[in-house]
Amino acid sequence: VGVLRALDELSIQVGMVSGTSIGSFIAALFAFGKNWREIRDIVFNLDWFDLSGPVLSQYGLLSNRKFGGIITDLLGHKKIEDAPIPLSMIATDIGTGRKVVFRDGDVSSAVMASSCIPGIFKPVECSGGMLVDGVLVENVPVSPLEKYGAEAIVCVDLLACHRFHQPENIIGILLNAFYSTITNTTAMQTETADLCICPDLSEFNLVDTHKVPEIMEAGYRSAFATLESWLERER
Repeated sequence: VGVLRALDELSIQVGMVSGTSIGSFIAALFAFGKNWREIRDIVFNLDWFDLSGPVLSQYGLLSNRKFGGIITDLLGHKKIEDAPIPLSMIATDIGTGRKVVFRDGDVSSAVMASSCIPGIFKPVECSGGMLVDGVLVENVPVSPLEKYGAEAIVCVDLLACHRFHQPENIIGILLNAFYSTITNTTAMQTETADLCICPDLSEFNLVDTHKVPEIMEAGYRSAFATLESWLERER
């Protein structure tokens, strides 16, 4: 959201947008006409601990269907292909390990799939696949923008400045393993972008919703400085 604010203040026009995980939610809101102030207010007013419900499933503890309902309430029953700004969202088919790129179909289902944390949420069933969070295959979704002809690609890597800590238990080991994989693959996937914004969020726990205003402000400051410098170089 802070990046969208910086783009607006610097009068940078966005021709297409893509998103992975919770980024797909922000991207969808933006693609369907919400400005950064409206998106900020939506994020501030959401009860992030009430986006899911329990489910009896061997594949997950919770269902994010309630989150899908919230998206529909915000946008209506929209199709991705009808977005005023072309929109792509990334999910992972956990049955095959393959990347799934949503360019059409129901927007709420795509956001649900793209942000479905495996092991926590029951996979979203779509087109015969079991879909979960796109972070597993493309954390920063540059490839759809390349494929569909973006003139200049500006991406945002929220984990570029991740600070590793010595693990104290098995959870710490698993988290470090996850972050090691994601940060290294993301670095390779963003090499072709024209600009990568890397806000330093290392002092924040990115799942701490109480810190959302501070996280947004940090993202805005980093994005504004990076984009302003880039524009000066391009002139």
